[in-house]
Amino acid sequence: MNKNKPFLSFFLSILIFLPFSVKVNAQELFQKLHQEYSLECGSPGGELITAVTSGPKSFNPIVAQETSTTQVTRYIFEGLTRTDPVTLEVLPGLASNWETTDGKEWIFHLRDDVYWNDGVKFTSKDVEFTFNNLVYNPDIPSGSRDIFTIEGKKILVEAVDECTVRFLLPFTFSPFLRSLSQDILPEHKYASSAVSGKFSFTLGLDTKSKDIVGTGPFKLKKYLPGENVILEKNNLYYKKDSCGQQLPYLEKIIFIILPSQDTALLKFMEKEIDYYSLRPQDLSILGPIQESNDFSIYNAGPSFGSNFLVFNQNPGKNGKTNKPFVKPYKLNWFKDKRFRKAISFALNRQKIIDIIMSGLGVVQHSPLSTANVQYYDEHVMKYPYSPQKAKKILASMNFSDKDKDGFLEDKTGNKLEIVFFTVASDMQRIQVAALIKKDLETIGIKVHFLPLDFNNLVNKLTATFDWELILIGLTGGIEPYFGKNVWSYKGNLHFWNTSGKPQADYERQIENIFNLSARTVDESERKKLFSQWQKIASEQLPLIYTVIPYSIYAVSNKFGNLYPTPYGGAFSEIEYIYVKEK
Repeated sequence: MNKNKPFLSFFLSILIFLPFSVKVNAQELFQKLHQEYSLECGSPGGELITAVTSGPKSFNPIVAQETSTTQVTRYIFEGLTRTDPVTLEVLPGLASNWETTDGKEWIFHLRDDVYWNDGVKFTSKDVEFTFNNLVYNPDIPSGSRDIFTIEGKKILVEAVDECTVRFLLPFTFSPFLRSLSQDILPEHKYASSAVSGKFSFTLGLDTKSKDIVGTGPFKLKKYLPGENVILEKNNLYYKKDSCGQQLPYLEKIIFIILPSQDTALLKFMEKEIDYYSLRPQDLSILGPIQESNDFSIYNAGPSFGSNFLVFNQNPGKNGKTNKPFVKPYKLNWFKDKRFRKAISFALNRQKIIDIIMSGLGVVQHSPLSTANVQYYDEHVMKYPYSPQKAKKILASMNFSDKDKDGFLEDKTGNKLEIVFFTVASDMQRIQVAALIKKDLETIGIKVHFLPLDFNNLVNKLTATFDWELILIGLTGGIEPYFGKNVWSYKGNLHFWNTSGKPQADYERQIENIFNLSARTVDESERKKLFSQWQKIASEQLPLIYTVIPYSIYAVSNKFGNLYPTPYGGAFSEIEYIYVKEK
């Protein structure tokens, strides 16, 4: 199958009629990408300054569950394979090549020119250690464990010699090659903390920069809480350009921690940062000043991610207070599929797109984005805006406005009111949440809306479980199976039910679909399986999807080898980005 063709045909289909023309529009960008983005030999030096609205939660890629961490660690650590940001094909990373005869036994040959940024040579022992002592360690809360556990069985990983690793799979595992983008960590640096049971707290925010050891193009130089994260060039990085020059070209990447996107917008306009991820409403501000401020706007189309509402269906209790995470009568509401359907019908998704996104977004009903042309199925259950249907469903559940105050009560008199959280630093998400609040109040639900700091929100979702309704998103990707830590009832991101046990038959069905997809080699059959999953998810609504915004980037014109893509973002192939000479 030619992965390039469907991806690029999608790329041409994106909306390019923006309020202001973009200097590099979809057609021009397509032509650049179609030329196989031939990378120029650049000049070393310079820096990239970008903004983030949340600082990292840690520097530990094994336990990270939030983009505030991974947006930094992805430049420090690498895997055996990587994904081409344009063709989406699997390419060699720390492994130079590999072979298999039956799809179950794989031999990987590692590059022999890779060193950890502390000078120690990278070997097969590091790969063996990462999987056997970190990923498969039951005392370490790693989301990767769900991906690499196939129908309850582990993959055997063993070092054959210094540059050779053998993987023995219990079954044929279709997404195996792509899954090996898993970050590899050094045995010599972290073996002792893994043995002592302290690894989950290793690579924390107070870790000295010299103790954060990876093979990536950059390494940590400094972290100032609430201010910035500074990465510096890894002078031991193994890649060189076609002219024989050491990569990366950039000397530094600086992440400035700002309180909001509004602040980031001002910093970009004042040329204090080099990159800004646009909200649609920013186009009218930035569009007219591209030439005078020497930057370009790139429209890469719908993102790979997802945005959704999720209700807390966790049946457990807080160990400290012995109180249930959710009041029992509310838990009964949230666990009822009819209730979730009523919520979905109540959402005016198109209004969100029109008002908040200036039309630059698409309605979402499937777990997958329309950007995922390989697996997206448009024939899922859809919930067009209908407050009348929503009210009818709630009435069938015996909700009524008994005290005539405009809000409903359940059959035992409990008021239908919900505490609603989202990310405080994301103004667009706050605006979306405000419209959702109005939609829910229209059908008689009283909503108490409270924005929270991102890391605090993630902590509630994954640790304390003291929440009722959250609006949040996931970054998404190409391979649906990699969402298993969300969709498996055993997964550590199975937000709505973290008990580790299925509460409904559909959870068992999805578990079986994901397990079968891993063993299915035929791509057409895999597509059928993932279509079935999408339909079940849209019928059961554990996650109630909202809208997908377009990925729109504003980037300073000072950079060379810049090829933004929906998958790779604004800075695909970061090691090849260079600052042009003026």
